Amino acid sequence: MVVTTPSRTPDPHAVPRYLRAPVPVHFPVSERVPESKRHLRQRTTLWQILERAFRDHAAIGCDQFVYWDPTDPRQCLAPDAFVRLGVPDDQFRSWKVWERGAPDVAVEVLSSIDERDRDLEAKIEKYRRLGVRELVVFDPEQNPPSLRVWESVDGDLVERSVEGHLAPSRCLPATWVIVPDAESGALLRLSRDPEGKDLLPTPDDLRIAAEARVAELEAELRRRGA
Repeated sequence: MVVTTPSRTPDPHAVPRYLRAPVPVHFPVSERVPESKRHLRQRTTLWQILERAFRDHAAIGCDQFVYWDPTDPRQCLAPDAFVRLGVPDDQFRSWKVWERGAPDVAVEVLSSIDERDRDLEAKIEKYRRLGVRELVVFDPEQNPPSLRVWESVDGDLVERSVEGHLAPSRCLPATWVIVPDAESGALLRLSRDPEGKDLLPTPDDLRIAAEARVAELEAELRRRGA
């Protein structure tokens, strides 16, 4: 006689037993990359301009990792500046596209000492996969400095014609413009007008304007007291 043990129905509420502990996917928030003082000034100045102009209705990043594949931390970029419109800014340490959406605008300031800039075609393909709408590439080391712009068209990232040192943005209400700079040779900035003359201010611009206004008021007070 064969004795059978009745099968046990699995308890759906029982705590599962795993054969190993899960290994979470790690997304780094920083990396040591050599950077010249000139490049630091160029990207920081651009970030300061963008933050002051658009922070009330956009998230602004600067040299932070942007990830677009939740399963592969190697699929990332670190734009020198980026903008995601229509969302509040906050103190994010990295940017994950599947949580926050793709940046609308990304800017690359090329540098000869940054190995990541040596294969521009590969970098552009990464930006296409990331889903950015407008990619701006500024090369301050060319003579003269160059400005190139790519736009998302039907799922592709296509370079558009740029004449000289000006290019209207299709995402931001401004014009990209290369401006001479005594310290770094050239800066990428934004202007309110298509001619590139009404520049969005930098902190230095605001400080100089404030000092000039104070000097005017002091001079006016001296004239009245004379």
